[in-house]
Amino acid sequence: MEKRAAKRCQAWNSGERIADVPHLPHAPADGCHLFPCRGIRLFDHRVSDDLLSPPSGLFHHVLARVDTIVLFFLEDKKQGIPIMTEHQLSLLPFYAGWGIYQQRLVAAIAPLTGEQLALRTTPQHWSIGMYVTHIVANRAWWFHARMGEGSDDLTSLELWALGVCEGNVDPCHPAAELVAGLEKTWQLIQHTLARLTPADLEQVVPPLDDEERVRHAKLVEPALQPYAQMWVEAARQAKVVRPAVSLQSIIWGVLEHDIHHGSEISTTLGVHGLPVVELD
Repeated sequence: MEKRAAKRCQAWNSGERIADVPHLPHAPADGCHLFPCRGIRLFDHRVSDDLLSPPSGLFHHVLARVDTIVLFFLEDKKQGIPIMTEHQLSLLPFYAGWGIYQQRLVAAIAPLTGEQLALRTTPQHWSIGMYVTHIVANRAWWFHARMGEGSDDLTSLELWALGVCEGNVDPCHPAAELVAGLEKTWQLIQHTLARLTPADLEQVVPPLDDEERVRHAKLVEPALQPYAQMWVEAARQAKVVRPAVSLQSIIWGVLEHDIHHGSEISTTLGVHGLPVVELD
């Protein structure tokens, strides 16, 4: 990482564009959540394998600047002024806006009744409650099941949206339960970002194989077992071999997923005259 930081520092000092300095490629992740969502909606996850791929350049620019700062710190240390290294620089400050978005999403969901959570923009779209269930499950799947972060009490949330994605079934979770899921998974994300540093972003999570998929399927609650089997069988029939994925791609993908489905929630709320997810 120090070599790449040096290249970026040279580019910075020479006036060259940071984007011209090469970065290591990052493989796309497993698509939206861990399986294609087969509910009939305008946003079709079956054609969204690039959903968790890295951004077009914005985040790379941010990391380039972070590397440059780290390099300056390392150079200062060589001059006898130990300040900071890349292994001490937390990712959390760079995702501060995510925490604000989480608060506003919770504020929009918390007061909703069961009837309001069942609202849809059209019969073909998911309900508000289904979108929130999917957001919670996606967070738990990538950060807990795939990255190995957090405690065992998150396991029940990993495949919480199986009925939603495999059967287009609304689980009808009450607002308090949905908010608890959002809060619990946000704590997971927050603690992970606080622990990780820019140097960790290149770590790679291996692809999900059939054995591991079956293991996760067996952990779901009895009511979701039929959908778990549908998920396993669909993956076997598809015979799609997905590549390993970097932590950078996972983190960006989960954030992107939050915003995408949060906008669908906000749209549904607005269509029905309810307070939307507030943005600046």
